[in-house]
Amino acid sequence: MNRQIRAREVRLVGPDGAQLGIMSLREALRLAEEQNLDLVEVAPNAKPPVCRIMDFGRYRYEQQKRERENRKRQKTVTIKEVRMSPKIEEHDFAVKSRNAQRFLQAGDKVKVSVRFRGREIVHSDLVKKMLDQLAEQLSEHGQVELQPRLEGRQMIMILAPKPSTAPAQKSSAKSGASAQSSVTVQQ
Repeated sequence: MNRQIRAREVRLVGPDGAQLGIMSLREALRLAEEQNLDLVEVAPNAKPPVCRIMDFGRYRYEQQKRERENRKRQKTVTIKEVRMSPKIEEHDFAVKSRNAQRFLQAGDKVKVSVRFRGREIVHSDLVKKMLDQLAEQLSEHGQVELQPRLEGRQMIMILAPKPSTAPAQKSSAKSGASAQSSVTVQQ
């Protein structure tokens, strides 16, 4: 920027984006000072380096403003966990399934983990079938991101919300009473 540029000749771009041609660094600095703006090196590796006349303080301010806006628009992905045991009863399984469905509809990922105690790990094939059954039940709300697999003394599976259902559910939740009627229709 300004006096920190070390090239003898530069390709100059004006504040409006127009090409002003190749000129010496002194002449480019003089033009920038006449307009009370800065000379900023845009492409230092080009032959000759490309410099632009601009208000650098304003440029940095607008860049920071854009970064703040991008951070506001970012959605943080949260992973909700549903824990089960291999000896889970049918009603308890239904409750866990409903909780996972609610998490998926809210747009969160769901980590389903089944913890083995003692010799229960011998029956890991039954647990895999149980997790596949859960994935099948939730197939209209989410998709399997990580297939059921054994990690140490627990088997895990990760479900992600389907892209089409998560935003639709959020937009209908804003309408109040109509959101409740749409939920009852689905059940």
